[in-house]
Amino acid sequence: MLRTHTCGELRKENIGGTIELSGWVYRRRDHGGVIFIDLRDRYGVTQIKFDVNHGSSAELMQEADQLRSEWVINVKGKVAGRPAEMVNPKLATGEIELEVLSLNILNKCKSLPFEIEEEKESQANENLRLKYRFLDLRREKLQNIMKKRDEFIVTIREYFHKHNFIDIQTPILANSSPEGARDYLVPSRLYPGKFYALPQAPQQFKQLLMVAGVDRYFQVAPCFRDEDPRADRHPGDFYQIDFEMSFVNQEDVWAVTEPLMIELTEKFTDKKIVTKPFPRVAYKDALAIYGSDKPDLRFELPIKPITGLIPADCGFSVFASVIKDGGVVHALKIDGGNQFSRSIIDDLTELARTKGAKGLAYIQMRPEGPASPINKFLGDELMNKIIAEVGAKTGDIIFFGADNFKTVCSALGAVRSKCGELLGLKDPKKISFAWIIDFPMYSMSEIEPGKVDFEHNPFSMPSGGLEALEKEQPLNIKANQYDLACNGFEILSGAIRNHDPKIMYKAFEVAGYTADEVDKKFGAMLRAFEFGAPPHGGAAIGFDRLLMIFMDCDSIRDIYAFPKDGAGRDVMMDSPAEVAPKQLKELHIKIDEK
Repeated sequence: MLRTHTCGELRKENIGGTIELSGWVYRRRDHGGVIFIDLRDRYGVTQIKFDVNHGSSAELMQEADQLRSEWVINVKGKVAGRPAEMVNPKLATGEIELEVLSLNILNKCKSLPFEIEEEKESQANENLRLKYRFLDLRREKLQNIMKKRDEFIVTIREYFHKHNFIDIQTPILANSSPEGARDYLVPSRLYPGKFYALPQAPQQFKQLLMVAGVDRYFQVAPCFRDEDPRADRHPGDFYQIDFEMSFVNQEDVWAVTEPLMIELTEKFTDKKIVTKPFPRVAYKDALAIYGSDKPDLRFELPIKPITGLIPADCGFSVFASVIKDGGVVHALKIDGGNQFSRSIIDDLTELARTKGAKGLAYIQMRPEGPASPINKFLGDELMNKIIAEVGAKTGDIIFFGADNFKTVCSALGAVRSKCGELLGLKDPKKISFAWIIDFPMYSMSEIEPGKVDFEHNPFSMPSGGLEALEKEQPLNIKANQYDLACNGFEILSGAIRNHDPKIMYKAFEVAGYTADEVDKKFGAMLRAFEFGAPPHGGAAIGFDRLLMIFMDCDSIRDIYAFPKDGAGRDVMMDSPAEVAPKQLKELHIKIDEK
């Protein structure tokens, strides 16, 4: 071993001992005849001292004079106590220093592309940091994230093992499946023209494990989805805690999940959970009240429907025409929002437009009375009715959405979220979990007008089973499906699964799939269900996203050791990249360069 101790473990008790350390030169200070080095490794920092008056030879001083940032060195010396006035209370090793007797330079470092020091982190461009990620990872902050991630996974594994779950790895080379995103395809060399797909989730395999009699399964599952990057979604690959249980209903799944979320929150954060047990909000109510199916419930600011207050002959044609066409008008009262400047209101209007809204009408509750660009169209009587309905008072602002239901919800939900941020209502010391339930089984396709498609997971059991599929209008059928929202993010999605072949065929038939298409895509699962499939259900926890919330990271990229950039590229390894023509030929692939 090239060390007897790490750079984070020496204390007063070690004073007088001869020890050996190895690490990176973090900071260097030359005090004329005395050279101080902060030596760093994964475990911490120790101050080492080269001093001719404390055993360092002239030759050793010359060697020490060469040392520069991030050189890798090995030193031997005696542990000494620091003078009282030199104690550093910010360091765990701040009461001691190492008086160096010998130095071995293990490796040198060329000029750094950016400073490693934490306080200079913001000075480096993110893509430059990602290109040299192996340097960026030397920062204490990112070292702590990697350590926390490891502890997080260990705690989760212990929890599931304690509750009799078995950790099983499912295949990476799988088949293409409609999970809601584009697949990553892997061409087969042995079977020309055929492809594997990297799993978007181990959905089918975990259901097959239930048929196999493994009544409680879990894994830290790698998942692959060809999706556009977002702050809370890592492009390409991500991980989830996947689990499934036999002979359960929704309540059983929630009873396993809630204690785990509470344990993780209390163990890994100092945040307070707002409500226990977690509230349950119907999907449609979540959209109508909060404008999102993953609402942030750390603050109120509810949205209210006011369609019924608007008369058919309303002088404001925007409201009147929307209602005539079957749309809705909703209002969002922001307490204290009258303080918003015109530029902020303009920014909120643009935000609403990005969600499909045509604009953002508003009423400002000023001390001298209500003021709005639409006052003259609404008239005093209607305006006062609206103000009374939403409970607005002086100092507030009321925003309006008028369009189809989903557009209004999406636009006002985005405005609500931004206002919560502007007003400091998103308390980082609070965690608010909420179950979102009663998801619709189907919705109208956004790609093929007039076609019904699955709203979410096609493998969910429809509420009411076969009878509902045969008798109800598709858009009225709900699924035994649930999400767990946390501070405005979806951190879990799950369902009670469809385990009956007859119900599955019918569910896909409603969405326009023929029996042959279902057999071709899901033949293995359907065959399995014919051999005694138990009722089962489960969920997948987006633990990367949960850890991002716990650690107050700005982006999910911070949670990964080697993330892609905001455009989905690995700038360190230069991927995606072209491959040799020989490789393409072996796979029977030709590139259409057009």
